[in-house]
Amino acid sequence: MVGVIAVLSSVVLLGGCASKESNEEVVEETVRLGVVGEINEPWEYVQKELKKENIHLELVKFTDYRQPITALEDGSIDLHSALTEIFMDNINEEAGYTNTTIAYTTLNPLGIYSEKIEDIAQLEDGAAVAIPNDVSNESRALLLLQTAGLIELDESKGYLPSVSDITSNPKQLEFKSLESNQTARALQDVTISLVNNGMAVDAGLVPTEDAIYLEPVSETSTPYYNVIAARAEEKDSELYQKVVAAYQTEAVKEVIAESSKKSSIPVW
Repeated sequence: MVGVIAVLSSVVLLGGCASKESNEEVVEETVRLGVVGEINEPWEYVQKELKKENIHLELVKFTDYRQPITALEDGSIDLHSALTEIFMDNINEEAGYTNTTIAYTTLNPLGIYSEKIEDIAQLEDGAAVAIPNDVSNESRALLLLQTAGLIELDESKGYLPSVSDITSNPKQLEFKSLESNQTARALQDVTISLVNNGMAVDAGLVPTEDAIYLEPVSETSTPYYNVIAARAEEKDSELYQKVVAAYQTEAVKEVIAESSKKSSIPVW
């Protein structure tokens, strides 16, 4: 009888331990990720996947490309994923920030759009051209116009020419510098507008279908790869590497292809 009581006591004790373990709360870690624009299907997919690892990925949405850099620097967010590396590096140098690339995501070709012409060859002399006004996007736009054969630029300026570095403008194009998030809205007021991929998608445009001229992809495209960035002192964070791993998958490639109609190109 004593032996039976002892066995029963052991069962009760073990059952109590199991119950205690099952009642322990799972700690969920939160990562605040800065993005630009409203359409973020790939990251929304990643959100669901990270939930399985008890990581809450909070998408913090901004309306222009500089805001996430500042927010990362002041600690308002933990990571951002919306910017080209050349843009981020330029702002870092200008403001003394330490935003640091921890992974690459996509290449999002810049496009030339128009509501007035259907082919770049139809562009008339004196046409109004809207371009982004920040240093790296302005330069990228001008380089694209040069690739399209519309202008020539001072080669010594490399990836960062400005309007003042135009050496030949045979059509006497009139440039209107606007915030990046305004170039799509300016389409009705100009003949052509150079619009960032993400802003085009937010405006209901499909870059591979609606652009009358799309930035070619080549080995010179590397500075325009979009990044996932962290503060320099946290670049080796294991938690952030879990976010990178959840993004850089074949499943996310499929989401990118579908949501962007193959306008965004994975580069990892």
